[in-house]
Amino acid sequence: MAQAKKGDHVKIHYTGTLDDGSEFDSSTNREPLEFTLGDGMLLPGFEIAVEGMETGEVKSIRIPANEAYGPYFQDLVIEFDKDQFPPDLEPKIGEHLELQQDDGSSTIVKILNVSSGKVSLDANHPLAGKDLLFEIKLLSID
Repeated sequence: MAQAKKGDHVKIHYTGTLDDGSEFDSSTNREPLEFTLGDGMLLPGFEIAVEGMETGEVKSIRIPANEAYGPYFQDLVIEFDKDQFPPDLEPKIGEHLELQQDDGSSTIVKILNVSSGKVSLDANHPLAGKDLLFEIKLLSID
């Protein structure tokens, strides 16, 4: 049976969980994930895990935080005065906002805390600092 190799177009189903067992993503109840091995569109450890798999094979892998979305940086948690936000915006803990950078790029941030005059925003990736566990099933190789 053929094994997946760089340049192959593959279809997979996957489930991603954290150490505490919580699921952060899954393709199980939607269309399979399709990609070309070696294109670098996914985490390197994920692509490496799919290489060498055969159709129908299931594999479990662990990608450490430093090979996934990196460490959690406390200096990416920034506190702003509430009056720096538009007057019609009522910040709520857990919501995400898109901030424009001086260079025109944008960053997604999460509201961590809202106090009387301050709002704390977190610019870390939601999975920063977390090891990722994946169960991968290779459905097809083209």
